[in-house]
Amino acid sequence: MSRAEQLEQGAVRRARPDAPPAMTQAEFTRIAERVLAQTGIVLKEHKRQMVYSRMTRRLRALGLTSFTAYLDHLDAATDGGEARAFVNAVTTNLTSFFREDHHFEDFEREVLPHLIARRNGRLRLWSAGCSSGEEPYTLAMSLLHACRDAPPVDLRILATDIDTDMLDRARAGIYTRERTAKLPRRFSGYLLAEPDAETARIAPQVQALITFKELNLIGPWPVRGPFDVIFCRNVLIYFDGRTKAALIDRFADLRTPGGTLYLGHSESLLDEHPLLESLGATVYRRRR
Repeated sequence: MSRAEQLEQGAVRRARPDAPPAMTQAEFTRIAERVLAQTGIVLKEHKRQMVYSRMTRRLRALGLTSFTAYLDHLDAATDGGEARAFVNAVTTNLTSFFREDHHFEDFEREVLPHLIARRNGRLRLWSAGCSSGEEPYTLAMSLLHACRDAPPVDLRILATDIDTDMLDRARAGIYTRERTAKLPRRFSGYLLAEPDAETARIAPQVQALITFKELNLIGPWPVRGPFDVIFCRNVLIYFDGRTKAALIDRFADLRTPGGTLYLGHSESLLDEHPLLESLGATVYRRRR
C-alpha cells in the first residue's frame, strides 16, 4: 500500500481540537526547509510561534495529529492543492491603500507626468507581491486621475502574488470602509458602496486596468515587460541576501530605461548597482 493510500485510509489518527500538538525542533526545521525550497522565504527561529499557530490550523483542517504527519501528507499529495494551502498559510500579508504614501506621492508628482507625456502612449506597471490588492488599486486610481484630462494612453498593471487566497480577495475588489478610509477624497468616485454600507467595491474602470496572476518570485517569470514602474515593497525582507540580489537584477532587466523601482522602507540597496541609481527613500531609477 502506498503512503498516499495509507493516509487516505486513516493511518494517521484524528487530532483533538482542544489539544494542539507540540512542534519539535526537527519538525520546525523541516517546515522551514520546505518553505525555503518552495518560496525562497527564510524562517528563522523567532518565527517559530507564528509557524506553529498557522500550521496548527492546517492540521486541524485535515484531522492530523502531528506536524510530521502533515509534512508526510504534503510529500504524498499529488494534486498541488495542499502545497498551495501550505504556502498561503506561511506567507505574511500586511498591506493597505497608500501604504508608505511618500512612494505614491513620488509616483504621482515625479514619474507619472513624464510617462503620460511620452508619444507612444504605452504604460506598464507591475505590483510584485500585491497581497490583497490595495497597492495595485491605488496605482490604478492614481493613473486614472492623472489621465482624466490627458489623451488616452495604453495603461496596464500586472499584479502578482504567491498567495492564491490573497489573489482571490484582490480580484473581488471589496474592502471594508475602515480600509478604504485612507484613500484621498479625489479618489472617492472610484469606490462603489455595497448594500451593507460597511464595505465598498472597486469601480469597474479601475479593476479593468489590472491583471492579477499567481507568481512565485523565485521561479520563472512568465511576464513580457518591459515595465515603466515596478513596486516590490516589503517582500525582499523575507529572502536571504543572494536571493535579494538576484531578484533586484531581474527587476532591473525588466524595466525600461529610466524606469522606476520602489522598494519597502527597510529594503534599501546597500551596494551600488550597475543598472540602478538611487533617488532616495528606497526609490531607484534604471540607468539609461
